[in-house]
Amino acid sequence: MDGRNSTNVSHFILMGLTDSEEIQLVLFVLFLLIYLTSVLGNAGMIVIIRLDLQLHTPMYFFLSHLSFLDLIYSNVVTPKTLENLLTSTKYISYLSCFSQMFFFIFLGATECFLLSSMAYDRYVAICNPLRYPVLMSKGLCCSLISGCYLKGFLDSIINVLCMSRLYFCDSNVIHHFFCDTSPILALSCTNPQHIEIMIFIFAGSTLMVSVIIICVSYLSILFTVLKITSTSGKQKAFSTCASHLLGVTIFYGTLIFTYLKPHKSYALGKDQVASVFYTIVIPMLNPLIYSLRNKEVKNALIRVLQKTSGLQAIK
Repeated sequence: MDGRNSTNVSHFILMGLTDSEEIQLVLFVLFLLIYLTSVLGNAGMIVIIRLDLQLHTPMYFFLSHLSFLDLIYSNVVTPKTLENLLTSTKYISYLSCFSQMFFFIFLGATECFLLSSMAYDRYVAICNPLRYPVLMSKGLCCSLISGCYLKGFLDSIINVLCMSRLYFCDSNVIHHFFCDTSPILALSCTNPQHIEIMIFIFAGSTLMVSVIIICVSYLSILFTVLKITSTSGKQKAFSTCASHLLGVTIFYGTLIFTYLKPHKSYALGKDQVASVFYTIVIPMLNPLIYSLRNKEVKNALIRVLQKTSGLQAIK
């Protein structure tokens, strides 16, 4: 304990992103617009996939779960951040803080494995198109989704249990806008090295396993595409993967930059910018990436709107 009195605090103070009231107001408006876009975009994707029968395929089954994760993900951090931008207390209870951390890690880890499952789906679709309906059966898709949620839960519960063993004595002020692991580890008056190592191992293994699955899947896809003689065939294959590759690059890029390093290298400015990106912005980007770059989703939206307008006309 380094000779200091140590107690578990009952609450934390989230310092947020800035002390300037003018900037806080600008950020509130910006984050609110992003939050509303994220909620409407992801909810809209789920509804469209649910209502349009032509989208009842493994690819869109995974995409609907990605939208579901992003919908919940955007509600874990953003509402509290919006509240703190308008208030001066910035108070969060110990239980609420660790609950926020649990769901944040759970959804993030689940999304990692969901993105790798989507990469495997693209691999089967391009490399084994004739066997695709058999290989990507409903049972396998449900098993993959269940495995994603289970792995995310295990990662999250282990991380939170490790973090709950920390003691805080000097300060309860978190220099961040949400309860993330790095700034909370920095508050501990005990030596967090063994906890940091465990978190690093679990976070690193989650990232590395999912990245390896994605890389192997896309290398196989690349080799298959290179064997295609027609230019239109190659373009069709690449367009099938373009949206997923873009989403993967953005998601993993910010995650690796932020978490695969010791907590002592935590830098308030650049890490907060990265955190804003993957906690608030990315849940908004995914539905835009998968809808604006996808003709099937656009056509499905038109069919759903026509069907809805037709039903209203009958009434």
